[in-house]
Amino acid sequence: MTALKVGLLGGSFNPAHDGHRYISQVALRLLGLDQVWWLVSPQNPLKPSGGMAEYDDRLASARCAARDPRIQISDFEKKLGQAYTAKTIAALKTHYPDHHFVWLMGADNLIQFPSWHQWEKIMQMVPVAVFNRPGYTYQALGGQAAYKYRASRLTGRHGTRFLRQLATKPAPCWAFVAETTHKLSSTTLRNFRDNAGNACS
Repeated sequence: MTALKVGLLGGSFNPAHDGHRYISQVALRLLGLDQVWWLVSPQNPLKPSGGMAEYDDRLASARCAARDPRIQISDFEKKLGQAYTAKTIAALKTHYPDHHFVWLMGADNLIQFPSWHQWEKIMQMVPVAVFNRPGYTYQALGGQAAYKYRASRLTGRHGTRFLRQLATKPAPCWAFVAETTHKLSSTTLRNFRDNAGNACS
């Protein structure tokens, strides 16, 4: 199997939207990735099940929103029968031992990262790329996770191409991607969909 550099974007995708595609395409370009896999979660452990669309509908919305052959939609977690990121990454590394994985997250997720199941294990397994989200950046970079792993942060002092080196760096290693991400959220899109119908249908 050809070794690929793969970004992992996990989430409920309730529904998937242009913001997910935007952050994926930024990751492909700036991190020099070959693919980004959207890991559609059966049920995010940190989110209530109320208001959550059926899994097949969320999977379909992801396939509709991706619109890029480099973005692959995955039901890996559903087949695995669980939704904890640490276990998912461990299983992916076993199934695809030649690939270089990078976990992709927004700055808002870095803030709550310490509440994730075995979050430190995640940091020890794969490099992490944290994407700027206006309104969250300062809190994220001053938060518990960023502080604990401050010595593992890859920055411009490591060279102008430091982001493209991230995928092949041994964990723990993380970088902040300053390029501003799309402001559209799943909540905004759900509200629009409820009033105007689903653009993917």
